Amino acid sequence: MTTVKLIEYEDACKDVREIYDDIRKLRGSDFINNFWKALANDPSQLKQIWTQLKIVMGPGSIDPLTKEMIYIAVSVANSCTYCTHSHTAQARVKGMTDEQHNELIAIIGMAHQTNGLVTSMQVDVDETFLVK
Repeated sequence: MTTVKLIEYEDACKDVREIYDDIRKLRGSDFINNFWKALANDPSQLKQIWTQLKIVMGPGSIDPLTKEMIYIAVSVANSCTYCTHSHTAQARVKGMTDEQHNELIAIIGMAHQTNGLVTSMQVDVDETFLVK
């Protein structure tokens, strides 16, 4: 259960409504996620996070589906159930298949296992892997 009030559109100040409108326009939907409704308690933080997210998740050299899949992997690693579900839904909208999702979960699981082993053994990084 959330620790802050969720700010609905009709209860939002002008600045928050403008961001909600931008979210709706960009996503082609009237739906506003609970995350944004929670952030709306601090309109300046809402604006900052929304602006940064549009930049990072917007057009770039990495395709939109891959960006969502990376977001899923980081969300799983950080144990963020909300973000895992939210970005899985967005990845599906962007075309992620069940097969891709299953493969992604296998990769995340393998990374958790090998990360745990190498961390437990405190293996030094190979010189070849270091950026020079």
